[in-house]
Amino acid sequence: MQRQKRVLAIHDISCFGRCSLTVALPIISAAGIETTVLPTAVLSTHTGGFTGFTYRDLTQDIMPVVNHWHSLGLEFDAIYTGFLGSFEQVDIVSEIFDMLKKKDVLIAVDPVMADYGKLYSIFPSNFPEGMRKLCCKADLIVPNLTEAAFLLDEPYHDGPHTREEIKHILCALSALGPKYVVVTGVSYDGIQLGSASYDANSGEFSYTGETRIDPMYHGTGDVFASALLAALLGGRTLAQANAIAVRFTVASIARTKESGIDNRFGVNFEAGLASLNSLISGY
Repeated sequence: MQRQKRVLAIHDISCFGRCSLTVALPIISAAGIETTVLPTAVLSTHTGGFTGFTYRDLTQDIMPVVNHWHSLGLEFDAIYTGFLGSFEQVDIVSEIFDMLKKKDVLIAVDPVMADYGKLYSIFPSNFPEGMRKLCCKADLIVPNLTEAAFLLDEPYHDGPHTREEIKHILCALSALGPKYVVVTGVSYDGIQLGSASYDANSGEFSYTGETRIDPMYHGTGDVFASALLAALLGGRTLAQANAIAVRFTVASIARTKESGIDNRFGVNFEAGLASLNSLISGY
């Protein structure tokens, strides 16, 4: 029997709202991959559209947990990071990469810090500098277009974009260090919305888009990145994994739109989990 792969997911836990670890754990696990979790904070809800939420910072707990794992000789096939709430957490995660990185370990960074042309209000203006250093250590990064602009210290502008613009962004991000780059929120015509990828090893660019569905639903970036990583570890190429992640995410959005629930509550990805392995193996 083939050895089961193991992912370390370093994210916060928003107890309600379907994002971060409450998304990453079930999606990656549904693909048959053991998922170890390292919570960076616990919130009653995510911060998008909710007020009065509780927040418990777990920064001081992170390294004792990792040191214990290190003493046990635990190894991982991938380390996957999402929202990090401070420079201190970025530095700690960088140290974790150094401790646990081995030849075949895939380092995946979702540099969650901005959207719609603006840095999240909780972050200082120089936060992208810290995130850029973390991305330099990654094998795979998954920014949206706003985060890509901040990582490259380039102006952001709304789409639609040309294919030449997106290729420039992908190549410039790869030049920071990661061999795999996926940029989300890409539209070439204002109708279809999807993600573009670049595999620096093969030189392959790819794009998968689907008809845009409004309104914006919280947590879709985490759904996408988790499905992408699961597909990559399932042996798919970056272009194939990108297509799988887009289709899984869009299907989740479509069934949520049909149900009419509050968009702050996240998307119904759960109903698609049973078919995720088939989607991955079908490519």
